[in-house]
Amino acid sequence: EIIPPQYHAWKGVFLEKDTAHLPPHRPYDIKIELLPGAKIKHGPIYSTGPKEDKELRKTLARQLEASLITPSTSPMASPIIFVKKKNGKLRLCVDYCYLNSITKKNVYPLPLPSDLIEKLRGAKIFTKFDLKWGYNLLRITKGDEWKTAFKTKYGLFEYRVMPFGLTNAPAYFQHLMNDIFRNLLDICVVIYLDDILVFSKDEKSHTEQVKEVLQRLAKNDLYCNPEKSFFHVPQVEYLGFIISPEGVQVDQEKVTAALKWAAPRNVKNVQEFLGFVNFYRRFIPDFNKVAKPLYNLLKKEATWTWGEPEQTAFEGLKEALTTAPLLIQPDHTQPFFLECDLSDYATGAILSQKNKEGKLCPVAYLSKTLTPAERNYEIYDKELLAIIRAFKEWRHLLEGTELPIQVLTDHKNLEYFTKGRELRGRHARWSMFLQDYNFQIVYRPGAQNGKADILSRHYGVTPIGGGVENSVLLKPEIFIAAITSDEEIKDLIGEAIYEDERSKEILELLRKKKEVKDWEIQEGILYHKGKIFVPKNDHIRNCILESRHDALAVGHPGQLRTLELVARTFWWPSMKKFVKSYVEHCEVCIRSKPSNQLPVGLLKPLPIPDRP
Repeated sequence: EIIPPQYHAWKGVFLEKDTAHLPPHRPYDIKIELLPGAKIKHGPIYSTGPKEDKELRKTLARQLEASLITPSTSPMASPIIFVKKKNGKLRLCVDYCYLNSITKKNVYPLPLPSDLIEKLRGAKIFTKFDLKWGYNLLRITKGDEWKTAFKTKYGLFEYRVMPFGLTNAPAYFQHLMNDIFRNLLDICVVIYLDDILVFSKDEKSHTEQVKEVLQRLAKNDLYCNPEKSFFHVPQVEYLGFIISPEGVQVDQEKVTAALKWAAPRNVKNVQEFLGFVNFYRRFIPDFNKVAKPLYNLLKKEATWTWGEPEQTAFEGLKEALTTAPLLIQPDHTQPFFLECDLSDYATGAILSQKNKEGKLCPVAYLSKTLTPAERNYEIYDKELLAIIRAFKEWRHLLEGTELPIQVLTDHKNLEYFTKGRELRGRHARWSMFLQDYNFQIVYRPGAQNGKADILSRHYGVTPIGGGVENSVLLKPEIFIAAITSDEEIKDLIGEAIYEDERSKEILELLRKKKEVKDWEIQEGILYHKGKIFVPKNDHIRNCILESRHDALAVGHPGQLRTLELVARTFWWPSMKKFVKSYVEHCEVCIRSKPSNQLPVGLLKPLPIPDRP
């Protein structure tokens, strides 16, 4: 028997016949508010085959008998479609695309699956309930039923209960479940729509908690599917993950589905595949690097090509799912270890903790690409950016830890960051952000920091010899001062762009959410093809040239070298001409420039004229 004896008092929650009736009106009845001026339309009616006709008649008869639907005279109607279930049977669905497009959205939030999974840390026993006919357990607000009308060859019908496919259905249902179980959420219950998971550390408390959940379900006329319910199990599938006391794994059914996935034939196929694997990106090291050829196909200007790079990325992501590691659940009584690194196009990070044997085990992986502007950062800034990104991603785990977080890095200069006294611009903002965290930057030579490197670098690239990467021979104070000088320039640019006619036009278009080719705005700064746009302001442009030409660390390079240094970060029209003029009029360069004239000869007397 599926239902254990201790829960027989609530057997009615699992009886299918009890679900075949019209549920009562509640404060959570779904309201379908149309946007002002919305036009009422009726959709087409599609042809159906013999199997679909049989399922249609069966579904209509059952729902009419249960009073879930009723014949309609609505001026608005949506078409029906059939979807195959996992077991091969057909399910009747209504295509509410147009209705959803003219419906005012309910923004009640759904919980993040990753947050729910993290609440299960330390649990050893699980019971899972799947609500039967989940959405049909809510009524539609009186007077709004006509908006759900749907067309069939057997007539026009409308729902009295909430059907699957309405844009606001998830929000209303989650609101109902949260209110029913509010004082149990995250303590012994997590809920995502109609999936309920009860978790406990011991059998005795688990039994009492399951009884409480069943009692509330019965009280609120909510019913469960007995075939999809599991009692007192040490391991359970929930939201596509396998949960156990040891940690979290990818569901093998999902892995099998990925392996059977055929190579995409168009952009839509690529979007579907990336949407699937993206859900498991926390299990896949170097996700952004591996998936980059596929994401390139989604760009607006991209033309469809499926070659070796795309196929390699496709197979690489499927292989990554089959070898996805077990991620341990975070334990706040133990210290966290954060390993970060970067490549030219991405940053990578691994959050780890030690297991009982003292071995570092992953809690989660992170891989993010760099924007064009971030690619222009100095190596020191990129490494700091990798750390900042990791702290932002796992803020809910790392903020307020009693034990210091060990930030392991292979860039020795980062040890100076926490000791610097005069930080400005971006570094000052990052320093303020990091003050909320208890952490230590610990230098570890590159050869010992291999795991995080994998997240950001090409496979098969192995350093030969050495150990300290990207060492800087300047004193830390000089190093930091040199890097932060651009922040002062950026502050000047941020003020001047509002006085420049060209930049004001671009800003106005961007504010109106219009796409402007090659232009974007970040933190109040305009970027043109990834470079900071410098408005028409000679003072600012001279400051940039001083930093790229006059600085002691640069040494007054020539026109081409100076232009190259400026163009790494900045851009403005006629920049080449401005740099040429600046270098040609540089007083230091003029004084030290060697003469290209022949040496002056010895003085000779003028010849004596032989005639007047």
